[in-house]
Amino acid sequence: MARASRSVTSSGKWKYCNPAYYLKRPKRLAVLFIVFVCASLIVWDRQTLVREHEVEVEELRKEITDMQNRLEVLSNAHGGKVGEVALRRKTTKSSKEVVDDPVDMERREKVKEAMLHAWGSYEKYAWGQDELQPQSKSGINSFGGLGATLIDSLDTLYIMGLDQQFQKARDWVANTLDFNKDYEASVFETTIRVVGGLLSAYDLSGDKVFLDKAKDIADRLLPAWDTATGIPYNIINLSHGRAHNPSWTGGDSILADSGTEQLEFIALSQRTGDSKYQQKVENVITLLNKTFPDDGLLPIYINPHSGRAGYSPVTFGAMGDSFYEYLLKVWIQGNKTSAVKLYREMWEKSMKGLLSLVRRSTPSSFTYLCEKNGGYLSDKMDELACFAPGMVALGSFGYGAEDSQKFLSLAEELAWTCYNFYQSTPTKLAGENYFFHDGQDMNVGTSWNILRPETVESLFYLWRLTGNKTYQEWGWNIFQAFEKNSRIESGYVGLKDVNSGVKDNMMQSFFLAETLKYLYLLFSPPTVIPLDQWVFNTEAHPLRIVQRNEGGSVGNSNEKQKSSFRIGGRKEGRSD
Repeated sequence: MARASRSVTSSGKWKYCNPAYYLKRPKRLAVLFIVFVCASLIVWDRQTLVREHEVEVEELRKEITDMQNRLEVLSNAHGGKVGEVALRRKTTKSSKEVVDDPVDMERREKVKEAMLHAWGSYEKYAWGQDELQPQSKSGINSFGGLGATLIDSLDTLYIMGLDQQFQKARDWVANTLDFNKDYEASVFETTIRVVGGLLSAYDLSGDKVFLDKAKDIADRLLPAWDTATGIPYNIINLSHGRAHNPSWTGGDSILADSGTEQLEFIALSQRTGDSKYQQKVENVITLLNKTFPDDGLLPIYINPHSGRAGYSPVTFGAMGDSFYEYLLKVWIQGNKTSAVKLYREMWEKSMKGLLSLVRRSTPSSFTYLCEKNGGYLSDKMDELACFAPGMVALGSFGYGAEDSQKFLSLAEELAWTCYNFYQSTPTKLAGENYFFHDGQDMNVGTSWNILRPETVESLFYLWRLTGNKTYQEWGWNIFQAFEKNSRIESGYVGLKDVNSGVKDNMMQSFFLAETLKYLYLLFSPPTVIPLDQWVFNTEAHPLRIVQRNEGGSVGNSNEKQKSSFRIGGRKEGRSD
């Protein structure tokens, strides 16, 4: 709206600025005084106009944002076909432009080329199957034939601007993906990889086919929560809906497997307007909170019938880790409102417990996290636990100034340890876990590397939150180690031994979903998937943060295989 300009010869206070007024009043001193007053008035008025202009500009920006949001709703209502290019820009960039560092640009392109190599190998040798075996140039359905690598890669392809590859994968999802399989699926793995991957692709592209598929698979998982307590069973048959727990847990449910569906199922309720998904997963947290200990640390086994924790280890590594991660991230996803205050309170209790597990090695004083079994502390830390520096850094900004700095410093110390998990081996790639002995610092325990992302994930968060480019340098060194040791002609492989460098025959789906994505974002401007607009699930699938009602209710924001053992936690992996 245009605003009429004012004239310095108009009536009122401005009559004193008209020279004719003084022709009959030749008192020079008075004239000089009045001229000074007039000049001051002009300056004041111009400043006022500038301020009014700035307000108008800000109002216009708000109107533009509102129109973009309306465009997004309209786009989603029509299957993502309205304003597709504008929607993509809005989902990945903020309006504030950031100067792109030439070194970052070059490194980002190198990571993108690595993704093209990994994806091209999958496309050539294992298209539509769960994972690629690069050495034998074949595919394997390690997740029942759900296309795990393809779905895990959707948002990575989109974020990197690989439109042709994304469209081909989208068509496979639309025309070929079928969840009606007689397969004993991990509720946890299927949620974080498949539900999360589909929802992220929907949030990024606005294409409703991804939301419909996410709803389909989530509906097949829901019967797992039909227990006496609401604590879910961790395995379910996708075709018949029969749920149970693995025999090796003694019938118990696993903490991480039961507390790492909240982000995805809450997001699904928000996007469909159907509250049943959110209710199922939030009931779990409500129940756990009733007996939540003061230190916020829970053993990894929970009885789904009684809701009581069994005698088992406490760890931020395998089978415990992402439970704590989701307490923080649901609080972020929920706009940090009173509706999600409980999650933050539980997380802060868990951070008190985490502090009780912190130890420092000799002679180099590496900070690490112990594991706990009863009253006994074990000086062992999983590489999986290297997600913790990023989590602690992300959560540190919800504290007051003193505690915020304390936890941020702890995050930086833990990240230095995790980086040295890599630097301490001949291949410069980390083993699966490490033991700490007096006078010896860290020693590799289980010596394989299966292309895990946790350390790079924490480096990404720390760089975003502190701006310290050291974390980019560390990430670049890790990327170069992957390029040197894991890249072969037909994809990327893990190592059977980080000391000898002997290769395995598996390209884990999370290498494309997480490791390469976090590396790419580590060298991208902070306006790409900004942390105040998106929250990452534990498989690095970004979910858009949307308005959540204070009361916690949801509204439509848009309209047969068993494991004999487990080596994963957040991500189940195989070292074959």
